[in-house]
Amino acid sequence: MNPDTLLVNVSPRTRPLILGSTSRYRHELLQRLGVPFTVVAPEVNETPLPGETPRLLATRLALSKARAVAHSAPHAVVIGADQVADLNGLSLGKPGTHERAVAQLRRMRGQTVVFQTAVAVVCLESGFEESSLAAVKVRFRDLTDDEIENYLRAEQPYDCAGSAKSEGLGIALLESIDSDDPTALVGLPLIRTCRMIRAAGVAVLANREVQS
Repeated sequence: MNPDTLLVNVSPRTRPLILGSTSRYRHELLQRLGVPFTVVAPEVNETPLPGETPRLLATRLALSKARAVAHSAPHAVVIGADQVADLNGLSLGKPGTHERAVAQLRRMRGQTVVFQTAVAVVCLESGFEESSLAAVKVRFRDLTDDEIENYLRAEQPYDCAGSAKSEGLGIALLESIDSDDPTALVGLPLIRTCRMIRAAGVAVLANREVQS
């Protein structure tokens, strides 16, 4: 399906925008676009399927979240997203606890980890559905146990895939970041998201009043 064809007879701001996520990081990123949106929590089982690779897991979950919310609002444009840290084919999700975060960072120190960040946009009424994957290559420093412990106690990134917040103190854990979509590592690749919601009928750069 060519997304451009979906723009025919669609005027700016005709479709409401919904973020199918309870992530505060994605909420803050989407706010940058200045487009009104609501937030709905998707009810999706995030357990990986047997043999599922990190990139397939991230893409499947992003689509599942968008589809789940879209069924309750078929006229709306719904964004779903998911992120999985890929360590040589091993999926690392949100640690949830301090102990699991320590284990994750010990495994990742001195390694290159690919953060697979998927975004999906769905509108059931128009038949629009598209997903995209932003792969971010991150090289971790050869961290000491003390550095790992000090970082986790300071930032407590237990709701972040891979136990690191690059937009915060977590940047001190890293040697390099390689990405074509700068916000992907935080949880929502905005370049891809902008393109997809425009194609689905949401005007990102519509005329708006300038406040003094």
